[in-house]
Amino acid sequence: MDHRHLLDPGHDDHPWLRGVDVHHRPRRLFSIVVVLSGVVLLLIVLPFAFIRFLYTPWLEARSRLQAPRRLPDDTRDHVIISRYDDIASALIQRLVPANVPYCVVESDPAAAAQLIADGVDVIVGELDERATYEHLQIQQARFLFANSGDTKNSNIALTAREASDTVPIVGVVEHEDSIDVLELSGCTKVLALKAQLGEYLASRVSTGQGAVDVVGEFHGLQVAEFDARNTPLAGQPVRDTHLRAQTGLNIVGTWNRGRLSPAFPETVIAPDSLVVVVGTKDQLNALDGAVGITPSSGDALVLVIGAGKVGQAASAALKRKNFSVHVLDRDPDGLERLTGVVDRTIEGDAADRTALFEGGLEQAQTVLLTTHDDAMNIYLSVYCRRLKPSLRIVSRVSHDRNLEAIHRAGADFAISYAALGAEALVSIIEGHELVILGENIDLFSAQVPSRLEGRTLAESQIGSRVGISVVAIKQSGQMVTQLHSTTRLEAGMELFMLGAVTQRRKFAETFN
Repeated sequence: MDHRHLLDPGHDDHPWLRGVDVHHRPRRLFSIVVVLSGVVLLLIVLPFAFIRFLYTPWLEARSRLQAPRRLPDDTRDHVIISRYDDIASALIQRLVPANVPYCVVESDPAAAAQLIADGVDVIVGELDERATYEHLQIQQARFLFANSGDTKNSNIALTAREASDTVPIVGVVEHEDSIDVLELSGCTKVLALKAQLGEYLASRVSTGQGAVDVVGEFHGLQVAEFDARNTPLAGQPVRDTHLRAQTGLNIVGTWNRGRLSPAFPETVIAPDSLVVVVGTKDQLNALDGAVGITPSSGDALVLVIGAGKVGQAASAALKRKNFSVHVLDRDPDGLERLTGVVDRTIEGDAADRTALFEGGLEQAQTVLLTTHDDAMNIYLSVYCRRLKPSLRIVSRVSHDRNLEAIHRAGADFAISYAALGAEALVSIIEGHELVILGENIDLFSAQVPSRLEGRTLAESQIGSRVGISVVAIKQSGQMVTQLHSTTRLEAGMELFMLGAVTQRRKFAETFN
């Protein structure tokens, strides 16, 4: 468009200049420019400048003020967490119901303010400064959890030791070779969680192979699982099994396609479920004869998909249990580390049907999925279930949010790296061996709440109101596992219960 006619006196047909004297037209043009530039300045430039140079700095300064930089001097018996991650999140979910104080260290004030908004207790500080640990009252802390990577964890331990020689420090390592380095740096205990995850997944593969499998011990109580298939218990309600009368054991739950449900007297034991029992060692020894469980030969084939750190640890653990182990992966380096450890290694893509059958899918009783990619594990669960419906599928997941999806995909059992780390730390806090029953399932103890004193187990309604199973009671140092609905709760008794993390929190909220 040609705008030259705006300045041409011979042109008076433009609507902005029509009827305007020729001598006044430059003034009109100047007014138009002022109005347009004013609109731009008032509606665009000034608001942007206000937000960028005034409001945002003020908001950031306010956020910094919201995030504290030290704990009160009387803070004690708290857990210090060096970084907020999936393990820290899972741990906090377990600390809060147990009334254990905690504090996360965050160097970025803005990130700390966001965590505070999310309900997380945070202190702003640098992990490589001694003053940070002094502000955290580390001398009075229960322990320090270093979960910031192998090299940084070493620095954390060395710096924390400058502030306290006595505080326990629990470190997490990615590589097992770093265990010695962290111990030399000052860590009291070092957790190689990926290796532990592989060994735990291997134990879940052996569960249900015909024998009673002890999965852990808790204050003298042994927790075991066995397959209900081909036993007289299949298809019966718990009250009709008479297992407690025969052995003294309590049936506290049943596994059904990856989900642990508490067992009540009316609960029917499905033929394809795994039964969870709790009792003493002598009581478990009497279980085989009572229900006719026959141990398997232990030479069943297991196909492990994934040759990373978790897959390597799981494969080695399975070989120690005398399983035949085939490992499938695309990475030749990972497979090379397993040469001579497992029976066979196959280089290929697990999404390829040919590679799966070459790995022995048709002969395998169990597939163990150990890849760090949750989407891939979910995909393989669907694929393997479709190719062989009778297959037992055990899988790892990286994020808790994918548990429901992988169970829907067909996995019989799954556990996350974060849940294992959180449970390992809780076992250290509570002073008992690590017992992993399943994702977010806890065996825990609590004093009888005052409002339940004098009531029977039936009157307490712990099971109906919270969904938790009371598996044992400890009184005057004596552990009682043969419980009845008429068992009376008294002051000073300690309850041992089985339930989900959310149910544990609900118990505390309901009765305390």
